[in-house]
Amino acid sequence: MKPHHHLDSSTLIGYSAGALPVAFRAVVSVHLSICRHCRDQLLDADRVGGQLISQQDGAPMPRGARETMLSRLRESAVSTPPRSTPVARVHDPDQLPEPLWPYFGETYSGLRWRTIGPGVHHIRSRNVQDGHLMLLRIAPGRCVPMHSHGGNELTMILQGAYDDSLGHFAPGDVADLDCDVEHQPVTSPGVPCVCVAATDLPLRFSGWLARTLQPLFKL
Repeated sequence: MKPHHHLDSSTLIGYSAGALPVAFRAVVSVHLSICRHCRDQLLDADRVGGQLISQQDGAPMPRGARETMLSRLRESAVSTPPRSTPVARVHDPDQLPEPLWPYFGETYSGLRWRTIGPGVHHIRSRNVQDGHLMLLRIAPGRCVPMHSHGGNELTMILQGAYDDSLGHFAPGDVADLDCDVEHQPVTSPGVPCVCVAATDLPLRFSGWLARTLQPLFKL
């Protein structure tokens, strides 16, 4: 699995500083677990943050900022293997990515989906107070209603794929979007598209039907 769509640099900086909402941090963690490119970018963000901290010269800092940055530096040093050493993993197709276990459990077979439309199912995590974290499963060949975003949206593909005006998104790819993006994903034929998504504000649907049903499903 080699992603072609990656995290925005501002997202990585926020993750490095411990400033992301919990929902977004969960999605970032999943992507980092499989993406060498973004892990390398995160190391750069950590180093820059460490230099900024060392140059404060006694200036006041937010509570816990130094400890958060030092912790991230230690985590990166431990969790990022040398380039020459491949990491061997036994893949269980029923197993969710480990960073999602606290929010949805460990397996796909254990998920209890809720239908929110023809061919569309979702699960909203109840363990997140900071932002909204959900799993979506959309049947093959379905067109998601055209929408923009009231705030930010971070989506990672776990299974299947979709296409929109931004390109083709396959397993491991992330769509790191803000309020300026309007799109209409269309899922690929073959298998359902399963993704994990984090938002901080409700979506903005263009169609009247989607807008009418939105309060019911809290999207």
